[in-house]
Amino acid sequence: MSAEFEIILIAVLTAIACALPGVFLVLRGLAMMTDAITHTMLLGIVLAFFMTNDLSSPWLILGAALIAVVTVWLTETLTRTRLVAEDSAIGVVFPLLFSIAIILISQGSGHVHLDTDSVLLGELAFAPFDRMVVAGHDLGARGIYLALTLVALHLLFIPLFFKELKISTFDPMLGAVMGFVPALIHYGLMTLVSVTAVGAFQAVGAILVVAFMIGPPLSAYLLTHDLKRMLGLSALYAAAAGVLGFFLATALDVSIAGSMAMVTGVFFALTFLLAPERGYVASRVRRRRQKEAYAQATLLLHLVHHQDTDRAAEENGRATLGLHLHWSDQKVARQLSSLLASGDARLEGEQVVATPQGRVRAEALAASLLALG
Repeated sequence: MSAEFEIILIAVLTAIACALPGVFLVLRGLAMMTDAITHTMLLGIVLAFFMTNDLSSPWLILGAALIAVVTVWLTETLTRTRLVAEDSAIGVVFPLLFSIAIILISQGSGHVHLDTDSVLLGELAFAPFDRMVVAGHDLGARGIYLALTLVALHLLFIPLFFKELKISTFDPMLGAVMGFVPALIHYGLMTLVSVTAVGAFQAVGAILVVAFMIGPPLSAYLLTHDLKRMLGLSALYAAAAGVLGFFLATALDVSIAGSMAMVTGVFFALTFLLAPERGYVASRVRRRRQKEAYAQATLLLHLVHHQDTDRAAEENGRATLGLHLHWSDQKVARQLSSLLASGDARLEGEQVVATPQGRVRAEALAASLLALG
């Protein structure tokens, strides 16, 4: 197995492991919690190192996971007081714990290689050098097995608690009525997110963990309303970002993690613009069509309302419609052309007249407006 393939495999597996729980973070409005967790867990690493003086100790991972859960708990506690909004609570807890970690690193571990840049940015290029050796046999890069473990954990947890996660995400009150404990599901999910962040940041860094947890789920959210499809699309987006990001970094000789994060952002930007239903272009086209349909309906109702009155010649005159509707000549010409083409109106000299078909449509429009009112 080549080093390049190992890097790609670690990136893809890590990306999928981050994207799957990220779906529920996005749906719950907790996207920024990921950023907080991936930074504040540095405090757990530092504290555990001070106790063990061993950078390879498993206590560092445990410490990081513990502080990540503490971050969630502190944020939730502040939010529950209703004195502080959730985003404000994150903005207080995140800098506090992260700054404490930075101070401890700068003051107490200057003689040890605890590099904050490495923690934030990661370096996938070095991942193949950390080998998994059992009984003298090289089984491959250690990061592959760690990422596989994370993916397996999600594939076990999410299907097992899928119903509970779905109900507590979209309707926690219903979950409580059905006998679920929404708080327990929430902290179980956030613990899973914490463990994922801790396991992933060693290879890809905190910034890429955030990119993988939020970017692919957001892109998938713009493409589907179905939760299962969203999970699948998130995994596909994440895997594609890992592969394309690696080849882009190789071609441009730039940071692998930075390149993958950029590709994740590009994927989101393209989806945001071009998604068939929720994309920016589609929504603009839909709004334009709605405006045109509303304008046509307004013109048609105006014609029918004034058609059989003494003022019909003036109100429905081709040259005076814009004056009474407060429209420009171009708008009148465009909407009138549409009504004539659809057969809802016809010209009788210089007067615009609604056809029987147009009258039926106007009556239906009036009835729908009354129902809305």
